[in-house]
Amino acid sequence: MNKTRMSRVGEEIKKELSMLLQRGLKDPRIGFVTVTDVEVSSDLQLAKVYVSIFGSEEQRKASLAGLQKAKGYLRTEIGKRVKLRHIPDFTFKLDESIDYGSKIESILREISTEEGKQDEAKS
Repeated sequence: MNKTRMSRVGEEIKKELSMLLQRGLKDPRIGFVTVTDVEVSSDLQLAKVYVSIFGSEEQRKASLAGLQKAKGYLRTEIGKRVKLRHIPDFTFKLDESIDYGSKIESILREISTEEGKQDEAKS
């Protein structure tokens, strides 16, 4: 299938899922969830949905479990909003790139403060 169509379908699903997660779900297990990316297979049968979840490890697991339970509802709602013959089956994956980036940023901040202290000690 055409790569541009796959990416357009993925972006449309990402946009609609983000809106549904913000407004449509009433599950208390699902906390602060952000859809970071959607990868759609070439036959449009599967979609990997990468989500970033704010909170502790237990809250992340609970939110992922809530998303898995709500998969049928989310597919139905996406089917109403996005005009496709077949709505892909969702697989939710935890996106840890934001956590990784913040960890690197904190390490760089520590290094810069240590260098500042060494420069002051030399003076």
